[in-house]
This record gives sequence, structure tokens and C-alpha cells, in this order.
Amino acid sequence: MATLVAGSYEKFIWGFSFHPEAPTLKSLFSYPSHTAPIKSVAASGPIAASGGADDSIKLYDLSSATEVGTLLDHNGAVTALAFYTPPSSPAGLPRNLLSASDDGAVCIFDADPFVHLKSINVHRKGVTDLAVHPSGRAAITVGRDCSLALINLVRGRRSFSCRLDREASIVKYECGDGGRFFMVSEERITVHDSEDAKMIHELNGQKRVLCVAPGENGVLFTSGEDRCITAWDTTSGKNAYSIENAHQTRVKGLVVLKNGSMSDTSGESNLIASASSDGVIRVWDARMIAKDKPNHLAEADTKSRLTCLAGSSKK
Repeated sequence: MATLVAGSYEKFIWGFSFHPEAPTLKSLFSYPSHTAPIKSVAASGPIAASGGADDSIKLYDLSSATEVGTLLDHNGAVTALAFYTPPSSPAGLPRNLLSASDDGAVCIFDADPFVHLKSINVHRKGVTDLAVHPSGRAAITVGRDCSLALINLVRGRRSFSCRLDREASIVKYECGDGGRFFMVSEERITVHDSEDAKMIHELNGQKRVLCVAPGENGVLFTSGEDRCITAWDTTSGKNAYSIENAHQTRVKGLVVLKNGSMSDTSGESNLIASASSDGVIRVWDARMIAKDKPNHLAEADTKSRLTCLAGSSKK
């Protein structure tokens, strides 16, 4: 089973469960959790978090579909959230939560219980996105000051920063060992070596890219203003396949879900969830997309302006 969490401009948080055996999206909860638009969400195992333009972070227990706390450690809108969950963690319980804000800082929290450990001033202007390395030892950020920064999470300080030729809006590590990372600037997607940040490939979307989701075996899913979901082979730097007109409006969130309890035991991630700005959430089977049969497995209409999407899988 998988759980999806979406945030909206109308301040509502939405939760859905997805059961692959009988593909349906079942509503778990929906209510106005923030006092301003929700800008970011993250989920790991039974825990989810949302960040809003009200400078706060809300925490949720997905097992009981309840809100369990609030974190107030930023002085600006919370623009990005990321959990670090060790591979050996039982039930996918996270060890840390990282948050980024328009105040240019990144906060590090212990996730059990949620205690603020440290705030690090990383960018001169707002942070647009952050990603945690699979090892949990480092995180990478991009900001509105047109720079990229590396945070040493062991020492709790910024260890590297460099200027970019233009502002980046998204940064993500690849699945697996995190040997590469992906960065998005408008319609351009670049693939970089994590050791020295050297660019390996440059991929160009048709229109502005608003969301990405790393998949298995070097596949990267992207979407945005073009309303399509594109799968890139980041090893060759080529377009592998795509879903044309996946949504009626621009896509604001993408999530790759693990197989979990699916009968396929290959261990790869076949399910992709997408959320569009008109409130529609859809779940797709990547194997069918590759066979040019891109019909979604399930759909839910929140009838709100969705801004972000996160998901977690349970075995």
C-alpha cells in the first residue's frame, strides 16, 4: 500500500491511500492545516510533513490520519522539506527532517521525537529546493541567489558553494548510491557528478519543468508546463518515453512509489503518481507507459489548486 500527501494553495492538506491490487485512491483526510498556502510536503513511512507560507511546518501520523505537531523555527515561507530515512529503518521511520525557507536557512530536526537540532544560513536569498544524500551525510541546496550549496550534515555546516549561470528551482539526488544529482532551471535539466558537481548531461524539456522524481536504473521523470510526464534515460541523456497530455493543466508534483505489496517482485519502482494544478491526482504504471499504453490506474479530484505532492510506500 502507498500513501500520497498533497498540499494546496487553499491551505488544505490532502491524504490518500493507494492499493495496487484493486487500483483506487481512497481519501484519508483533508482539512486546512495551515493559515497560508502550502508550499512543500514530504513523507516517509508513517510520517508526513508540510511547509507553508505561514512559516510553519506541520507534522502528521499517516497511520492514524492525524496532525501531531507544529515546528516554528523559520522566519520565512517553508519552501522545501526532505526526510532522511536509513535503509535499515523499521517501517520506513525517518531519522531526520530537513527544511528550507525563504529566509535562506536550512533547519535540521531529529525525527524521534521532533526536536530542532540546528539552523544553518546557507543562501543570501531564499532556498528554492533541497535534497538529502542517500548516505545521510550531506545535503544539497539551490537558492534564489543563483547558487548551489553543499551541507555537511555530520558537522552541521555549509561546506561548499558555487555560482550558477541562472537560478535553479529543483535539485534531487539519484536513487541508489547518490553518485549523481539532477538540477532544473526553467526548461533545462542537468545531470551532475556528486563528487565535483561537474555536468554530465544537459536535457531540454519543451516547456518549464515544475517537478521531477528520480526512478530506478538512472531514469528521471519530469513534468510541468507541458502537461506531459517524460521519462529520461540519464545515462545516455535521451528521452526514453512519455505520457502526452497526462493532465489538463500544468503538473505540480511527481512521486515514484515502490512496488510494496504488488505481485511483481523485481524490486523496481513501477508506480508514478502525478498531481496537477486543477486538483487532479493520478497514478500510473510505468511498464504500461513504456508499452505506449498510458492509461492511469486511479484518479482523485480534490477540486483545489494543488501545489506539491509526496508519497510513501509500505510493504
